[in-house]
This record gives sequence, C-alpha cells and structure tokens, in this order.
Amino acid sequence: MVTRPTGAQVSAWRPAVAGVAEVFHAHFPDHAYPLHTHDVWTLLIVDDGAVRFDLDRHRHGALRTSVTLLPPYVPHDGRSATPHGFRKRVLYLDTTALDAALVGPAVDRPDLADPRLRDRIHQLHRVLAAPGDEFEADSRLALILDRLRQRLRQRSPAGVPPAARGLAVRLRELLDARTVEGLTLRQAAELLHAHPTHLVRTFTHTHGLPPHSYLTGRRVELARRLLLAGQRPAEVAAAAGFFDQAHLTRHFRRHLGVSPSHYAAPAPLVAGRSAG
Repeated sequence: MVTRPTGAQVSAWRPAVAGVAEVFHAHFPDHAYPLHTHDVWTLLIVDDGAVRFDLDRHRHGALRTSVTLLPPYVPHDGRSATPHGFRKRVLYLDTTALDAALVGPAVDRPDLADPRLRDRIHQLHRVLAAPGDEFEADSRLALILDRLRQRLRQRSPAGVPPAARGLAVRLRELLDARTVEGLTLRQAAELLHAHPTHLVRTFTHTHGLPPHSYLTGRRVELARRLLLAGQRPAEVAAAAGFFDQAHLTRHFRRHLGVSPSHYAAPAPLVAGRSAG
C-alpha cells in the first residue's frame, strides 16, 4: 500500500489471468481525472463515497451499490461526489473480453444496478489479491462476462450498424501507431490529406476530446503497463514518448493522482472486504 501526503492510496498489478489487463485499487480523498480514454474495458465498483463522471459528454455517477462499465476509446473523466473522496476497485479488461457491438449500450447506460454482478466482481477482486488461484479467477471472470453480456444485450438495438467515423478514426489509428515517437499536427494533416483545423475539429467532435489529449492519455496508458512490467520511471518516460521523467510525472499524476514511482510500488491494497 502506498500513501501520499494527501492521503491517496493506490495499488496496481497485472494478474496471471487471461483477459485481465490490470487490477487497480485506489482511495482518493481529493482527486479529479482529466478527460481521457482507455484501450480496454473499465469495470468499476465503489467501496466508499461516490464518483461523478462524464462519459461521451453525458453526466453519470458511480455509487457504492452499482457496477460501472466504461467501454474502450470513449472519453470520460472522474471526480469525487462526496466531501471525503472515494474508494474504488477497478478491473481493466482486454478489448476482446466483450464484443464491440456492446460498446453502444455501455455508452448509453454505463451504470448497472445489479447486486449479484457486484458481488461477483467483489469476489473476483478477493481472489486476485494473491497469486495461486488463477483457475478460480478464470471461472469467476467467465461468469462476470456472461452477466455483462446479458445485461448489455438487453439494451442493444437490433440491426443498427456502427456509425462511420472516417477521418477521425484514421487520425486515431495514426496516433495509436505513433504513440511513442509522436508527430506534429501539420504532419498528421499532410498524411491524412486534411486541413489541420478541420482535423482537430472532426476528431474532437467524434471522440469527445482533442487529439493532443488523446495522445497524452495513450502515453500514460503505455507508461502504466511498462511500470507494471518492472521498468523504472526514468526508463518509462522515454519508452512511452514523454520528453523526460518530469514530463511523465506531471501527466501521470494528473491522470492517476500519484507519481509513477508510487504507482509501481508493490503490495496490493485490498479494499472493502466487507462490501458486496
């Protein structure tokens, strides 16, 4: 467990369980996430307090009694909805864990009032807190994913094709391909044969955040993975596309509330064992 002077507690690790990219436990007395995206599904339960967040430019809330599912590549932020902050546990699930057709229903209503599902997620966190029970974790995750599919398919409109995103999608793919080395807006505009201003406007309208914010978020995501793989913050800064370690630390703390060195520290924080 890692404690900052502000009282923030954060623990993150990558379990040996297929489909789970990362486990993240945190207590934030006072922290606000900037608008960002993940390339994974975010499955969240709150153990204390409440979280207010915007998803795809619509206001939502994560409560202790509910489950929150945020789809990949959809911008969201987050802040405490209570004076004493919030305590949460998160499973970051591989993009392939759920079908892409379920992204739309998850965007429309990311909150799931499902006590049974919440308890299953709580039990999975309990199993993931220590190595050795991977088979049990696999089994519990399978039940959770099945329950999520059932809930989301109830909301899925039949026969609605995914919306074409054109230019914005091509820019996103370009930023994904050049997360580390980066590129200028002019270079992107030349490669995509578009005016720079039109490129920024189209990307922001489609994805809900400007391209520079998206790129910074992708670099922070990469830094998280490298830190969990055991690399030192000084090495991670360059490997994730940041100018130097100070540049990494500034954006990492803004996104996650703690420094890279604190984030990478061992010892999982097992929060809210009585919840569920």
